[in-house]
Amino acid sequence: MALAESPMEAEEEARFAPLYKVTAKVNGTPRTAEVEARTLLVHFLRENLGLTGTHIGCDTTNCGACAVLLDGKAVKSCTILAVQADGRDVMTVEGLEKDGKLHAIQEGFHEEHGLQCGFCTPGMMMTSVAFLSKHSNPTEGDIRHAIAGNLCRCTGYLNIIKSVQYAARKMRESKGGGSA
Repeated sequence: MALAESPMEAEEEARFAPLYKVTAKVNGTPRTAEVEARTLLVHFLRENLGLTGTHIGCDTTNCGACAVLLDGKAVKSCTILAVQADGRDVMTVEGLEKDGKLHAIQEGFHEEHGLQCGFCTPGMMMTSVAFLSKHSNPTEGDIRHAIAGNLCRCTGYLNIIKSVQYAARKMRESKGGGSA
């Protein structure tokens, strides 16, 4: 197919772009939507599913505000196509709370004042959840390394690190590995 020569032609081509059915288990519930092949996972979550907790920060994979868990691994959802999530498990920040009880990382960010403006918080939390699932007793250095791909423009990261340490402690105490 030739490239559109004008904005009107590009709009016309987009109207007739093929749609692909994507079904993913999102926060434990199967969800389906039809999307263009070029739709990013972050847009699928926000626009097709209405899950706006996943933020769009930079569109260049630098900030980590869009981090979600894909099959348990933290990924930047601005780098993954929605069609790549077909048949897979996706967890967003909305899926952390269970039965009215905050996840340990959410509790940690609240108790340790791990946020200021809150824009980076969902991505920080999701990255931390994936990290804590494999590291139950991390050092400050371990945490700094784990969140290095997530930018916060407001804090010096100290309270974010304290929040992750709090969550690790709560998760060890509960031995459940998830909610505190």
